[in-house]
Amino acid sequence: MAAKLPLVLFLSSLFIHAALAAFVCEDLPNDVCAFSVSSAGKRCLIETMAKNDGSVEYQCRTSEVVVEGLAEYMETDECVNACGVDRKSVGISSDALLEPQFMGKLCSPNCYQKCPNIVELYFNLAAGEGVFLPDLCERQRSNPRRAMIELMSSGDAAPGLISSEDIHAAPGPVSDYFPASSPVPSPAPF
Repeated sequence: MAAKLPLVLFLSSLFIHAALAAFVCEDLPNDVCAFSVSSAGKRCLIETMAKNDGSVEYQCRTSEVVVEGLAEYMETDECVNACGVDRKSVGISSDALLEPQFMGKLCSPNCYQKCPNIVELYFNLAAGEGVFLPDLCERQRSNPRRAMIELMSSGDAAPGLISSEDIHAAPGPVSDYFPASSPVPSPAPF
């Protein structure tokens, strides 16, 4: 009996360790799913699933988006409120960056300086649109309307039309196929 005790304790510790170490999105209740990060460092998200009877069921799932340096994290209610996000939202879109009220909350000191998980998520969404979130927040604080115009143009607006005089041919690769003295065929017009 005494010889089996260490084995039982060892197996029990493995079971407890496995049970405590796994923060799996699929095990989270829907009301805390969004803005959480699993043990593997992957973001949790809410997805809809159609049931056989035609109704819709919400489920917490693990996405393939990895958060660097953050694992086993559940966003606080304070940050959810300060940043103006909704835990019940299905999916996430950069369209929220076009809403002045949302941007005001996201760029507020209570969110931007205290809620790195949410800020990092929207930082990446903004980057996908070609916008640098810190610059957008700075513009949001100084001139909210201009910030929205710049975002809708996916960054800094173009200064104007380019004339044909401004376009120069780029040097192409050197090839033995066309001798230097022979004309090179021009590309087909658009």
